[in-house]
Amino acid sequence: MTLKKGNKQEHISMAKILIIDDERAIRNTLREILEYEEYQVDDIDNGIDGLDLIKKNKYDLVLCDIKMNKMDGMEVLTEGLIIQPDLPFIMISGHGTVETAVEASKKGAFDFISKPPDLNRLLITVRNALERGNLVTETKVLKRKVSKTREMLGQSPAISRIKDTIERVAPTDARVLITGANGSGKELVARWLHEKSNRSNSPLIEVNCAAIPSELIESELFGHEKGSFTSAIKQRIGKFEQANGGTLFLDEIGDMSLSAQAKVLRALQENKVTRVGGEKEIEVDVRVIAATNKDLQKEIEAGTFRMDLYHRLSVILIHVPHLTERKDDIPLIAENFCAEICSEYGMPVKKISPEAMEALKSMPWTGNIRELRNMVERLIILSDKVITDKDVRNFANPAAAPSLSAQVNGTPGTSQTNFDQYTNFQEYKDAAEREYIKYKLEKNNWNVSKTADDIDIQRSHLYSKIEKYSLKRTE
Repeated sequence: MTLKKGNKQEHISMAKILIIDDERAIRNTLREILEYEEYQVDDIDNGIDGLDLIKKNKYDLVLCDIKMNKMDGMEVLTEGLIIQPDLPFIMISGHGTVETAVEASKKGAFDFISKPPDLNRLLITVRNALERGNLVTETKVLKRKVSKTREMLGQSPAISRIKDTIERVAPTDARVLITGANGSGKELVARWLHEKSNRSNSPLIEVNCAAIPSELIESELFGHEKGSFTSAIKQRIGKFEQANGGTLFLDEIGDMSLSAQAKVLRALQENKVTRVGGEKEIEVDVRVIAATNKDLQKEIEAGTFRMDLYHRLSVILIHVPHLTERKDDIPLIAENFCAEICSEYGMPVKKISPEAMEALKSMPWTGNIRELRNMVERLIILSDKVITDKDVRNFANPAAAPSLSAQVNGTPGTSQTNFDQYTNFQEYKDAAEREYIKYKLEKNNWNVSKTADDIDIQRSHLYSKIEKYSLKRTE
């Protein structure tokens, strides 16, 4: 749809509108009016065929008669909103009453118009409905940006199957068990299952079962009452209660203790939880999504995981493949990470050469997609405008790379960087960035403008970096 100005009023033109009415004269009149306003119009004389058109086409608005043969207009409204929940419906009828208008509104109609329609009222209502549809779409886009849920990148058959499964499963309340290696993207799958579910406006509560000591996991999940154990100085609301009405994501569930497994099983069976040290049963409405990097069948055989809980959790099974199993997706993922990271750093997007991309595809990726993102970030910091295959080889494994100063100065250097001095990757990045900028400044005789152009960042951004790292010219 595009915005067009006409008669000093802005209106949405080129929108696609479907008319469903069993009176040919009404259809012809509505079509003539709407096409004069430059809308694209389809029309059909019954609700059944109208629903088929809604399934096959992307309409921006439907004008639907209420009294029709084959299928009543109210039924069309109900079924149409199941097919396309945000599709605006304007109901029209020659037997309009207040009760009919109220019923149509309750069923999700945008508005109700009596026959014969008043021309001005019709066009204003159509325009308002289309604008409302645009606002709904924009709101969803903005919510997705705010949620920061990444797109699931990839065109491999395995990723296509996962996307299709998410589309089918998300609108239901079926429990899902996600399997896959560390860093493969299990959490992303869980987030999209929630985003596309009917619970998306309610909370998604995440619990990393491997990160919580076994003696505290029950308190974390179910909460506790004040004084229930030594450190319970006040009442605590558990994750099940926090997720009420929404989704609970149990990550690394294979690491959960058997006693906690028993309580989770009971919660799933009865939709009730009891806080540690309490007696009151609390009803909860929670959809549970679980994930693990373990083979739960083997854990069951070893006696460390309950078979009955496994069957409760695995209504739907989704396996996320290792990055090495879908290497053709690496270029798309790497370029996306590159654009994202460069944007975060406020610098122009760096190009990854075809040879560098092949080098990336040939790597073992023991850390999966998480490792790939870190690798791309490292390359952006340490490479010039174009990331080459040589850069990939030099910076692929920081623990095995020559010393930083030797790399920057282009000397073969055999000494090893003392990576133990860095407590986290951010510290290493800052150190690498400082050395790189210092080298470039010295190479350009501290000409800031030339250096900024050389490393492809804004001059003001370079001044900020010089100040951040307390870089000073040495005579």
